Amino acid sequence: MTVDLSPYLAAVPDVVVERLRGARRVLAVSHENPDADTIGATLGVVRLVERFGGTADPVCTDPVPPLYAFIDGVERFRTDLDPDAVYDLLVLSDCATPDRIGEVGVRHRDLFERLPRVVIDHHASNDAIGVADWIEPHAAATCEMVTLLAACLGIPLASEPSLAAALMAGIVMDTATFAHPNATPRTLAVSAALVEAGAPLSDISRRLYRSKPAEQLRLFGRVLDRLESYDGGRVVASTLLDADLEATGTTPPQSEGIIDLLAQADVAEVAILFKEAGDTTRISVRTKPGGVDATVLTGLFGGGGHARAAGATVSLPVDKARDAVLVEARKAAAAVTR
Repeated sequence: MTVDLSPYLAAVPDVVVERLRGARRVLAVSHENPDADTIGATLGVVRLVERFGGTADPVCTDPVPPLYAFIDGVERFRTDLDPDAVYDLLVLSDCATPDRIGEVGVRHRDLFERLPRVVIDHHASNDAIGVADWIEPHAAATCEMVTLLAACLGIPLASEPSLAAALMAGIVMDTATFAHPNATPRTLAVSAALVEAGAPLSDISRRLYRSKPAEQLRLFGRVLDRLESYDGGRVVASTLLDADLEATGTTPPQSEGIIDLLAQADVAEVAILFKEAGDTTRISVRTKPGGVDATVLTGLFGGGGHARAAGATVSLPVDKARDAVLVEARKAAAAVTR
């Protein structure tokens, strides 16, 4: 029996449908340090444009990490624009703020500001207000939204199994295989439609969450061994140093998943991973439902994301960043009553 997504299609703005349908040369941009959701959503936009006879270039400032090589089409990503292209539409997928685009957005700021734009994003911290900016904080993943966009455009998912798989990868990543509280009845309906269209759910889940090379496990071990807790375990934190990457022969994208392990601490209201990044520090934050809003905590340092999962880049070296962030995290955790 075909999964019926029609009850959810009113959420898709008409202007987004119209711009995607009418575009001839689209610049489809993901956020820097790409994950499965921004990759799947960006490739989804590319496929939708091509189904209507247009052309689209998927662009990301950073190369796609090897973890996502199984997603069909990742080899198409460029780290810069096609200099010969005459773009008529910019589509940003899964970008909470313009600065998350990275260096490619800085290099081509004038063009990015001049082009007609569509934003498709599910981050609560996204305050974009353009006429075609579609922000749904209650969507589990941007790929969930792009799936509904495909349905609105009348594209049968069964005719695009590789598209269904790419979109499913984003949903699996951002729900941690449906373990996070952001998975709603709509998320499950969309996922059911993708599975029906050929998305190999179990294989995607295995690749993203249950398959890691030995060097990555050694990296996890080093960081977990550095775990510290504060205030009776209400705040837990660890640090990923550049030396850890060098010692284990890993790359920054292979740290994906460490924060989710820290967040499993049973009494922790706040879990934080500090990642050394030269003279700056990237932080990933996870919080428990009904407690600290992660976007409020990271917002103090110019970041954002979701209530339960957010991040920021702090303009301090890692030791000083730890001190500054932990002060605020401990205040926030102490205010939680259960």
